[in-house]
Amino acid sequence: MRIRTAASPDADAITRLINLAFQVERFFIDDDRIGIQEVQQRLGTGRFLLAEDGDGLAGCAYVELQGERAYLGLLSVDPARQNTGIGKQLVFAAEEHARNAGCRFMDLRIVNLRRELPGFYARLGYIEDGTSPFPEHARPKQPCHFVNMSKALA
Repeated sequence: MRIRTAASPDADAITRLINLAFQVERFFIDDDRIGIQEVQQRLGTGRFLLAEDGDGLAGCAYVELQGERAYLGLLSVDPARQNTGIGKQLVFAAEEHARNAGCRFMDLRIVNLRRELPGFYARLGYIEDGTSPFPEHARPKQPCHFVNMSKALA
């Protein structure tokens, strides 16, 4: 598995991968998770890390540096390759990137309806530290909110 930083030509593949990986959320939201314009915008404000193997793009994660804190989002793994350690590798690569940039903490948000996610991130050292509202413009089909999690990177 090779992990590299994405560039503008990767935007279409990133968009497809994220929307494929987030289809699991269709039980509470009907729309695609992300559009090409948002991916292109995020390429300018942060960094997408891409996990690739002989079969192509296997996963991605978005990292945005924010002073001594970094934000990890859009962790996405091709559904056919989930549960193989790719997500964990991407989280570790994102943390290393943030550490190298001088960040002391990594923050993330997960939707409370995704009951499998708190345990995944807890096993990687993340702790729950509050909640925040889910955006109304996303039009969820059932009530939901974000669970905020963070990890010290020291």
